[in-house]
Amino acid sequence: MKKITLYLFFVCVYGITYARENVRLSIQTNLQQVVYTCSMHPEVKSTKPGTCPKCGMALIREKIKANVPVENKQQVKTSSSSDSGSKNNTESRHIKSRTVRYDLYVKDTTVNFSGKPRMAMAINGLIPGPALVFTEGDTAEVYVHNLMDMETSIHWHGVFLPNNMDGVPYLTQMPIKPHSTYVYKFPVIQNGTYWYHSHTMLQEQSGLYGALIFNKKNEPKIPAIPVVLSDWTDMNPKEADRLLHNASDWFAIKKGTTQSYGEAISKGYFKTKVTNEWKRMTAMDVSDVYYEKFLTNGKNVDVQPQFKAGDKVKLRIVDGGASTYFWLTWAGGKITVVANDGNDVEPVEVDRLLIAPSETYDVILTIPADGSYEFLSTAEDRTNSTSLWLGSGAKKPAKPLAKLKYFEGMKMMNGMMKMSGDMEPMGMKMSNQQMDMNNVMYPEVTGYDYGKKGKNENGHEPVKEETEDAEIVTLNYGMLRATEKTTLREGPLKVLKFELTGNMNRYVWTIDNKTVSESDKILIKKGENIRIVLYNNSMMRHPMHLHGHDFRVLNGQGEYAPLKNVLDIMPMETDTIEFAATERGDWFFHCHILYHMMSGMGRIFSYENSAPNPEIINPKFAQRKLFSDDRLFHPMATIGLESSGSDGEFMLSNTRYRFSTEWRLGLKAEHGYESETYFGRYIGKMQMFMPFIGFDYHYNKMNNESEKNLFGQISNQHNRKAAVIGFQYTLPMLFIAEARLDSKGKVRFQLAREDIPLTSRLRFNIMGNTDKEYMAGFRYIVTKYFSFSTHYDSDMGYGGGITLNY
Repeated sequence: MKKITLYLFFVCVYGITYARENVRLSIQTNLQQVVYTCSMHPEVKSTKPGTCPKCGMALIREKIKANVPVENKQQVKTSSSSDSGSKNNTESRHIKSRTVRYDLYVKDTTVNFSGKPRMAMAINGLIPGPALVFTEGDTAEVYVHNLMDMETSIHWHGVFLPNNMDGVPYLTQMPIKPHSTYVYKFPVIQNGTYWYHSHTMLQEQSGLYGALIFNKKNEPKIPAIPVVLSDWTDMNPKEADRLLHNASDWFAIKKGTTQSYGEAISKGYFKTKVTNEWKRMTAMDVSDVYYEKFLTNGKNVDVQPQFKAGDKVKLRIVDGGASTYFWLTWAGGKITVVANDGNDVEPVEVDRLLIAPSETYDVILTIPADGSYEFLSTAEDRTNSTSLWLGSGAKKPAKPLAKLKYFEGMKMMNGMMKMSGDMEPMGMKMSNQQMDMNNVMYPEVTGYDYGKKGKNENGHEPVKEETEDAEIVTLNYGMLRATEKTTLREGPLKVLKFELTGNMNRYVWTIDNKTVSESDKILIKKGENIRIVLYNNSMMRHPMHLHGHDFRVLNGQGEYAPLKNVLDIMPMETDTIEFAATERGDWFFHCHILYHMMSGMGRIFSYENSAPNPEIINPKFAQRKLFSDDRLFHPMATIGLESSGSDGEFMLSNTRYRFSTEWRLGLKAEHGYESETYFGRYIGKMQMFMPFIGFDYHYNKMNNESEKNLFGQISNQHNRKAAVIGFQYTLPMLFIAEARLDSKGKVRFQLAREDIPLTSRLRFNIMGNTDKEYMAGFRYIVTKYFSFSTHYDSDMGYGGGITLNY
C-alpha cells in the first residue's frame, strides 16, 4: 500500500510540474510569437509577411506579448489597452494601458535614387524610416540603436511630451553616441499625423525621417495611407550647405534660373535686371537647393492600386523635405482638407494647396471612376515632381504645373524692396497667406513663353496671356477652422514681436538680426499666455516651428482659430500666433528649412524656475555645442591657372566674420608676386559694411616701383610690406567699394565686381584701384568645380587657362 501511495504521489508531483512547465513554455512562446501587422490598420494580423488587404501597405514584423493574470502584470512591459467596447469587460479591468515598443536601427547605407550610388542614412534599412503607429492613450517606447560612427538624435515633431524626450541634442538631451542605444518614452495624449526626424546637423537631408501616426481611440473606418514627401540631393548635404554660404550660383545653373543679363535682354527685361542689381539684389530665388529627385514614400513614383471607383481614401501627408515646398494637386477632382499639423479642421474643398517643409495635412480623396489617378506633388520651383497613383487601370494624370516667370517676379520684388534691403511692410491686410503671393512673386507662365518678341505663324505679335483660371481654389490659412473652440485659458498675456531677417547673398538667416548663438533665451512663465507677432522682412518664405506646443493662428476664425505647430510665413507678411505656457524646460522655435535653421534662424523659449534637465550634465559645454551650428566657418577657394601665372583667393567665413587671403603669382620672374590678407567683421542687418585689418605684401621687379598713385603718393610696389586697416561696402549694382590705409601712410581706394552674369554660365569680372592696378576677365562655368577663364591684369598682362573653384 505504501508503494502505491508513493507512486501516486510522485505521479501527481510530476503532473503538476509538467503542467506548470507547459504553461510557462506556452507563455514564453506567446511572448516570442512573431506576427506581421499593418502600420495603418493594426487589427490586421498575419503570421507571414505580405500586404495589408485594406490599404496595400507592406506588413511590418512585430512581437506580440501575451496577456498575463493581474498578479503578474509587473513582469511584462506590454499588454492590450482597455477598450470601452470590449466584449470581455472582466479581462479588460485587469489590463494596463498598453506600451507599444519600436526598435529603430540607424545606419549608414548606399542608395541610388538618381542613377548614381550615393551614401545616405537609413532607419531599419528604409528611407523614409518605418511609419510608427500608436493609439491615443498608448505609451510610446522607442529604442534608437545608433549603429553609425557619428552621433545622432530623434525629434518627435509636433508631439506633446516631457521636455527631456523632445530630441534636440545639447538642448533637451545629449546626443546618442555612436554604437549606443537611447530610449524615448512618452505618453500619447493626442491624435493626428506627425513625423519624426534627426535633429543632429544635416542628417535629416540624408534620410533620417519617417511618419508618426497617432490614431484616435475610435479611428474612422476609412483607408488611410501615410504619404511622406521628401527631397534628395546627390551632393553631400555639408557640401550643399557650404555652397549656399559661399554665394555659388551652381544650383541656379542646374535649375536654369540664373536670370542673366543675356536672358533679361532676350525676354525684354533688361531694365528690370538693372533695377534689381541697383537695389543690391541678386537673382530671384524660389528655393535654395537643386535636387536630383523628389520622393513619395521613398520613391519617385508610388502606386496604390487597391482602390476602385467610389472609394474614399485619407492621405496623411508629411512634408519631410529639408527645404522643399510642394504644390499638391489631384487628377480626380477636389481635395478635401480635414486636418493640419495633427489637428482636425472643418472640411474644406480646394483644387490645390502648398505644403511647407515640416507641415502635415490630412486630406480625403474620392476615386471618381475606374482607373489610376495621379496625386501630384510638384516642387515650388517647378524643377521636378513626384507622384502617388491611386487605383488601377487607365492612367489619369494630373495637369502639370506651369513654369515660373522669374523676371516678372523680379519686377514685382523690385517694387517691394527698399534700397536698404528692407521689405515694404503690408500690415495685417496681408496675413495668413490670404493674398496669394505666389501669383505676385512667382507668377506662372500661361499661353506663350512670356516676354519673347516676334511674330507667330500668322504674322501677328504673340499676346501675353496673364490671366489665371479664376475657378481654381488654393488653400490658405484663412480657410482653416478648428472643429472645437481653441480659446486659451485665462492667464497673464505676454506679447513678443519678432522680425524674420536674412541675407541671401551671404546666406545668413536670423530673427531680429540675431542668430540663436547671439541671442538670450526667451524667458516665459508657466501659466502665461504667449502671443507672438511675426513679420517676415526677407525675400524667402519661412516655416516657423515651435517644439512641444500647439499654437493658435489668429486667422479671423475667432474662437475656432486653428491649432498648428508650424506657421509658413511669406515675404512681407505679418502673422499672429498664441499659445498657453503649460510646460517646463527649454523648447526650440526655429525655421524648418534645414539650411536656414543651421544658419541660426531660431530662438529658445525657456520656462522660468524649471528644474535642471538631468540629461544635460554639463550645461556650459552643451550650450557651446548647441551654438556651434550657426558659428561654423565655411571654406571657399578659387585658384586660377593661366598662361600668365596664378591668381586666386582662399576664404573662411561664418555669420559675422571673414578671413581671406588673395594672391597673384607671375609666371615670369619680373611679374613678381603679391598677397593681401584681411580679417573683417560684417556690420548691419544686410551685412553691406565690413571693417577689416590685415597685411599687404607686394613684390614686383618691373620698373614701375616709383609710380605714383592717383593721390600723388608713391605706391611702392617694389617691396611693399605693410599692415592695413580699412573697410568694404556693397554699392548699388553689387560693386564692392574698398578704402584702406596702410602702415606706410598710403591710401588706396578700389572698386570691384565679380561674377557679373552675362549668360547662364558666362561670368565677367572687373577691378580697378587708385594704385593704377586694374583687371578684367571672363569665366565660363563648366562644372561645379571647373571653369575656363581668361583675363588681363595690369601687372601680369594677358592670360588664359582654367580656374578651379571650391
